[in-house]
Amino acid sequence: MSQGAAQGPRLTRFFEAMIRADASDLHLKPGLAAHVRIGGDVRSAPGAALSSEEIYSMVDEMMTDKQRAAYAEFGSADLAYELPGSDRFRINVFLQRGRTAVAVRRVTRDIPDFESLHLPPVVKRIASQRQGLVMLSGPTGCGKSTTLAAILQHINRTRACHIVTLEDPIEYLYEGDKALISQREIGIDTPDFRTALKYVFREDPDVVLIGELRDVDTFSAALQVAETGHLVLGTVHASRAPQTVGRLMDLFPVEARDRIRQLIGFNLRAVICQKLLPSIAEGVDRVPACEVMLMDHHVRKLVSEGRDGELEDAMRSHEIEGMQTFAKSLCGLIDAGLVEPKAAYEAAPDTDELQMMLTGISASRAGLRG
Repeated sequence: MSQGAAQGPRLTRFFEAMIRADASDLHLKPGLAAHVRIGGDVRSAPGAALSSEEIYSMVDEMMTDKQRAAYAEFGSADLAYELPGSDRFRINVFLQRGRTAVAVRRVTRDIPDFESLHLPPVVKRIASQRQGLVMLSGPTGCGKSTTLAAILQHINRTRACHIVTLEDPIEYLYEGDKALISQREIGIDTPDFRTALKYVFREDPDVVLIGELRDVDTFSAALQVAETGHLVLGTVHASRAPQTVGRLMDLFPVEARDRIRQLIGFNLRAVICQKLLPSIAEGVDRVPACEVMLMDHHVRKLVSEGRDGELEDAMRSHEIEGMQTFAKSLCGLIDAGLVEPKAAYEAAPDTDELQMMLTGISASRAGLRG
């Protein structure tokens, strides 16, 4: 990776090279040259091997005293850096085998819209909600943050309101359009999510983005914000849309779950669960398969009564416009020429369901030709 001459922190030379190469991630590991992720694949970049001391020295130029203390105590610290007039970079410095390593995620300033992300049309309708809880779920690196950014940008462009984001760290920078946007970074603008949510009502929000619902206090506060007439957007780690409810319930002690179920059933508006797949379309690296659970009367009743095992069947048999399982989403991506069937089958939770849908499409087309 050509570093060239640059002013400012030495790591910015790598950031500039990431932009030139259109790389999404950078990895610096002792004893190796830099590695970058381009189009989903991690590959070695040109350049000399780096030592642990060199890596720490470069990231130390960007750290605050608090971040240095966190790294010394926990062996890991998060920070962010923005190239003036360009992209933003999320940086994690961590110890591995007693030596310093760095992982960097590049976040572009340009916020993609629903169409360029190949999100299903129902996401625009979900973004038009005025109150309640909208959850994005899926594994790390599945595009949840980017989808949330697209939703917030849609609200920004279409609604005169106040958006407050609570992020750790800030990932996208927004410029107000119709909306007024206040972005608060955990550890810089406020000590933690709990404190930020405690005072969020005083900030007169209409929409609140919470980076991740990771504990009882954060989710309880999110429910309270949603229950008082605000739209709350959040993320959680879950592999399926129906399982998202159970994942949230697991945060609470058993004796509190009946009450929380009722609150979730009343306040939840939608769950979008994502997986990223390699794309075969020209100019498109990856596309999301999206499982969407919308809270119609039947789904709300199942959630409130703790009948989570019936949610997936309800998504099929009580389908309202826009609700879909992963199989339906994958089928649509194949039909649109965006992904290979092999990649879709590898990502499908239920390959038999996907095969039945694809067989149905083939039969329908054969009938039309006949």
